[in-house]
Amino acid sequence: MKDQEKTKEALIRENTDLCSRIAELEKSDAARTQAEEALSKSLENLKKATGFIIDVIVMVVETRDPYMSGHQKRVADLAHSIAAEMNLSAEIIDGISMAGLIHDVGKISIPTEILGQPRRLTDVEYSLVKTHPEVAYQILKEIDFYRPVALIVYQHHERINGTGYPQGIKGEDILPEAKILGVADVVEAICRHRPYRAASGIDKALKEISQYSGVLYDPEVVDACTKLFSEKGFRFKSR
Repeated sequence: MKDQEKTKEALIRENTDLCSRIAELEKSDAARTQAEEALSKSLENLKKATGFIIDVIVMVVETRDPYMSGHQKRVADLAHSIAAEMNLSAEIIDGISMAGLIHDVGKISIPTEILGQPRRLTDVEYSLVKTHPEVAYQILKEIDFYRPVALIVYQHHERINGTGYPQGIKGEDILPEAKILGVADVVEAICRHRPYRAASGIDKALKEISQYSGVLYDPEVVDACTKLFSEKGFRFKSR
C-alpha cells in the first residue's frame, strides 16, 4: 500500500514538473514570437528609412547633372533583372537594386562643367571623374544598409582582368554584385546619349560586353544580360 502511495506521489510530481516545463516552453515560444515580430518590424522600418535616403541621394545627383536623369534607375532595373536571371537570392537582388540606384553618387564631388562637357574629357578631367567610386564609398560606408551596398558601388568600375578602377582589383576579389552592376552600367551608358556623343544603341552595347566577356566582364553576367535582351524582351524604360 505504501509503495502504491509512493508511486502515486511520484507520478503526481512528474506530472507537475511536466506541466511546469510545458508552461515554460509556451512562454519561451511566445517570447520568441514577439522577438521575431519586433525584428521583422525593425527591418521593415530600416528598409523604409533606407529607401528615403536613396531617394534623396538620387535627387541630389540628378539635379547636378541633367544627363544623369533616369540613368541610375535604368541601371538598377537592368542589374536587378540580370541578378534575377542568374537565380540569385532575393536579398542579393535587393542589394544590387539599391546600389544601382545610387552608384554614381560620388559624382557630386565633380564640377558640373566637367560632367556636362560637350567633348571627350582630357586625361586630367577623366582622372578626376574616376575618383567618383571612392567618393561614393566614403559617403555610403557609414550608412547602415543591410547589404554591402557601399562596397558594390565602390567596385562597379572594376574589371575582372584588373584594368578597372579605383583599386585595380580583379577576378574573385570583385563582388559578384559589383560585376553585375558594372555590366548594367556599361550597357545603359552605351545606349544613351551623352554630351560628347550620340546614343549607340543596344546592339552596340551587347557587342561590347560580348567582345570582352571573360576579359573585362564576367561571362555568366554577360550571358544573362544578353539573354534578357535577345530572348526575354527586356527594354529600358524612358525614365
